[in-house]
Amino acid sequence: MTAFHEMGDTAWLWLAKAAGAVAGSAVSLAYVLPKGKREAAIRFAVGIICGLVFGGAAGVKLAEQLSITGMLGNTELMLMGSAAASLAAWSALGIFTRFAERKALNERN
Repeated sequence: MTAFHEMGDTAWLWLAKAAGAVAGSAVSLAYVLPKGKREAAIRFAVGIICGLVFGGAAGVKLAEQLSITGMLGNTELMLMGSAAASLAAWSALGIFTRFAERKALNERN
C-alpha cells in the first residue's frame, strides 16, 4: 500500500481535482435543492464531470481574476478550480431545470 508521502504530483492533482469536484457539488446543495433522487444524481454527476474536465482551467482563471497567480501551488489551483467548476455547473443545471419546469407549467395553463 502506498503511503501519502509517496504519491506523485500527478496523483495529488487528480485527488485535488476529484475532491474539488465533490466539494463543489455538495456545496451547491445549499443553493438549489434537488426535487428528487433522479435530479440529485444527474446534477451530482454533471458537477463531478465538469469539475474534473474544467478544474484546471477554472483554477488558473480564478487565480488570475483574484490576482493570486503564483501564490498557490498546482494542487491548490486544481482544488479551487474543480470546486468552482462543479459548483457552477451543478447550480446552473438546477436553475435551468426550475425554469424549464415553470415554462412547461405555464404552457399547460
